[in-house]
Amino acid sequence: MGKIQGIPKLLEYLEQRSCPMTEEQIQQLLSERTIPHARPYGDMILFDENHIEWWIEEQRKTDKLVTD
Repeated sequence: MGKIQGIPKLLEYLEQRSCPMTEEQIQQLLSERTIPHARPYGDMILFDENHIEWWIEEQRKTDKLVTD
């Protein structure tokens, strides 16, 4: 797995993983620090695919617990 650079690429990735979100939702998660990411310098935002996969699975578990 690799790195996802920037919110637009993350949105595409999440769409492919059947976890669609809006840019506003991602911005909110970033401000809350609840989505794994790194800011190596400046405005650059990197997302590690392995960490995002883990995060997606955790969200699905949480959603399932709430709906059960």
